[in-house]
Amino acid sequence: MSVFILDSNIVSFYIRQEHNIVRKVNEVISAGHEVVISPIAYYEVKRGLQAIKAEKRLKEFLALCNVLGVGQLDNSILDISSDIYCELRAKKQPIEDADILAAAFCIRHGFTLVTHNTKHFSSISGLNYCNWVSSI
Repeated sequence: MSVFILDSNIVSFYIRQEHNIVRKVNEVISAGHEVVISPIAYYEVKRGLQAIKAEKRLKEFLALCNVLGVGQLDNSILDISSDIYCELRAKKQPIEDADILAAAFCIRHGFTLVTHNTKHFSSISGLNYCNWVSSI
């Protein structure tokens, strides 16, 4: 069984009911795999919906979180994040902290990150990622 972690852009597609993403999530779960929301995506999506007072979408998002679950952060993920930051800085390829944390979460647990922003993650060593938007 594989575990797929949804990045914030994929969660946004899902809660907007983008048909291909909803179908892919259901297909992957039906195949016996697990789909979980990244703890970073939880923060990014929730703050965005709260900021614009999108109450209906916020309720839909929280319901999705209850069904799929949300990953948890711990210090080991923060340690890996620091290593990634230093590696990317040395290569002069910085990315946003949120992306570094999401990548570290997946690396720590051996999970696959599902994102539409593959360019952000392409230079991170040891990260498995895929793009369900382009594969559909």
